[in-house]
Amino acid sequence: MSEQLLSDVEAQLQASVRSFVEKEIIPHAQSWDRSGRYPRELFTKFGELGWLGTAFPESVGGSGGGSVLYALLCAELARGSAGVALGMYVHAALACAAVLHLGNDEQRERILPAALRGERVGCWAYAEAGAGADVTSVATRARRDGDDYVLSGSKLYITNAPFADFAVVVASTAPEHGLKGMSVFVVERDNPGMTMGKPMEKLGMGAAETAEIVFEDCRVPSSDRLGVEGRGFIKALQVLTLGRIAAASFAVGLSRASFEAALSYTRERVQFGEPLLKKQFVRFTLADMKTRTEAAWQLTLHAARLADAGQAHGTEASMAKLFATEACTWSCERALHLSGAQGYMLESTVQRFYRDCKVLEIGEGTSEIQRETIARTFEI
Repeated sequence: MSEQLLSDVEAQLQASVRSFVEKEIIPHAQSWDRSGRYPRELFTKFGELGWLGTAFPESVGGSGGGSVLYALLCAELARGSAGVALGMYVHAALACAAVLHLGNDEQRERILPAALRGERVGCWAYAEAGAGADVTSVATRARRDGDDYVLSGSKLYITNAPFADFAVVVASTAPEHGLKGMSVFVVERDNPGMTMGKPMEKLGMGAAETAEIVFEDCRVPSSDRLGVEGRGFIKALQVLTLGRIAAASFAVGLSRASFEAALSYTRERVQFGEPLLKKQFVRFTLADMKTRTEAAWQLTLHAARLADAGQAHGTEASMAKLFATEACTWSCERALHLSGAQGYMLESTVQRFYRDCKVLEIGEGTSEIQRETIARTFEI
């Protein structure tokens, strides 16, 4: 990634995260992926370093900064382990960010300081078997009962759920009103009626633990509702725009890792009396990988800078997410191809990159949704 356009603060963060990743993540990334275990202890380390608080105000225990710093953090972490980056992102940029933007002062003071120190971990419980891109299909219900709400339903594919201390849950309080009848709640892990399932087996992102959450007459006090009843999720959609920039950043980091692995292998692998890197088609493939990664980063950085400047950035975030994730899938496939049989073995890193990349085109809005978002700006 180009570094000449970074400020001193941005460059310092990038260097700090890169050093940590080299020492603390890359040596263990393969084993975490194979075991399907998230290194829970990293949350406290991230908290101590102030990374969980990136883009959060100091008044709630954050370390300040904005979207550019968060993009740098995500890209560098994903270069070491996309699964580790995903778990951190879900906790900070979804669960904690929802509390920050939707919660009241009491909720922010009660939840965020410990969460941003990494002492408590959150998950974002939105997705369901029938609700993904179609947000109006959420079937989990929250029925008002006196001063409480009673939640019934289930959430699926929830990252961090197996070990999360709290869940930020999207539920319908007025199904007849569709999107305008959806509310958001904070539900503690030990709340009777909420059950976290066992980790689910996935194609990629092995280090990110994912599970189902089931609600059976789960009683939640109204004081744990985030925002106005029936309006919480609409506001969440408006303020949680960092997701597309973060997904693009993950893709940039993963693309960088795939390029580095392919470059290293083709330098060392000798065929027909010379390194593979001497072959023109290999050099051209690597040149395309590097070019697409740099283009993806510039799109991502542009969207992040617009966000930090308080300017409209929805279309730019969609363009960054679309281009970066599809470029990442292409680069990871090419890295695997260039690595031959060695890359196909489970002990290689490039097969992990190849398995991890595809979900980035799916989460935070599929490529088709990003194209539709971009196309809406056209005049017909």
